Amino acid sequence: MSAKAGPTRALFTIRSDAGAWVVEHDGRRLDTTSTQEEARAAANKHARQAQDDGRPCQVRVIGEAGFFMEA
Repeated sequence: MSAKAGPTRALFTIRSDAGAWVVEHDGRRLDTTSTQEEARAAANKHARQAQDDGRPCQVRVIGEAGFFMEA
């Protein structure tokens, strides 16, 4: 019995680039912003559109490894 292949996941990547923040998808630069918060908002907007189109999606921030705990 084989699993049915669903739609591929749209991956929107946020990364720092020469003092700016960039949102990328499929190797293309979609947005360039001055702050990480603006880049997150832009990536989430693209992800919402992909989701509305019926495509699973994920937003990833390069260099962010999870959460921090106080000692």
